[in-house]
Amino acid sequence: MNEMNPIQLPPTAVSLAQQMADEARTIIHHYFRTRPEVDAKADQSPVTIADRKIELMMRQWIEKVFPEHGIKGEEFSHRNPDADWCWHLDPIDGTKSFLSGSLCFGTQIALSYCEQPILGLIDQPITKERWLASNAQETQFNETPVLTSACVELANAVMYTSDPACFSQEQMARFSQLQQAVNLVRYSHDCYAAGLLALGQIDLLVEANIYPYDIAAQIPVIEGAGGIVTDWHGRQPRLEGQVNIVAAATRELHSKALALLQR
Repeated sequence: MNEMNPIQLPPTAVSLAQQMADEARTIIHHYFRTRPEVDAKADQSPVTIADRKIELMMRQWIEKVFPEHGIKGEEFSHRNPDADWCWHLDPIDGTKSFLSGSLCFGTQIALSYCEQPILGLIDQPITKERWLASNAQETQFNETPVLTSACVELANAVMYTSDPACFSQEQMARFSQLQQAVNLVRYSHDCYAAGLLALGQIDLLVEANIYPYDIAAQIPVIEGAGGIVTDWHGRQPRLEGQVNIVAAATRELHSKALALLQR
């Protein structure tokens, strides 16, 4: 978070994000565990009618309230992509989990300014768990402030990643070194893992070849709880193309994880 000189969010941005997440919950409840029809996108990842309905709803609300803002979503083409203020929408992050009736998915909404994520919201609509953060406010979990763990040793760390199949052979070799160094590894939680990191339940989150809509909301949520998020080179994650992410509860743990990923 930029605590010294926080960028001021546009009026009603937080309330709009909350309202969109509330409406997304309603749509998701209608389709959850009904085995909705599935289409395959160009990259062969699945998409459902629920994904598309939610993103269309969000776009309509944003265009009405902030017509000058950009919108970059997972399911449809960009709108005003060069605007300073830009919304990043992931209506159902973890569609495979959603399709199989698992709770390891969520809705992600982010607002960035000049490619810097300022507002992040992660919502699990079935359990009604919501993480909300901005650069001017610490992360709230269902309106209660939360903090990452104090873990500083890899040997004590719990690490998550969404899908090892997303890693290249070289990336998996590096990840395997880290996997052998930590205490426990789990898979397939998508954005829910970022929420667990902010809650202090896990300590490391490592991803490869993900997109801005996957990570934009997670950055404020994790950082607002005291954690750190960078790419595998220790740089601020860029919000374009594919990116590799390492998020940690503490700077000490992050530094040690980076050292293994860079070998």
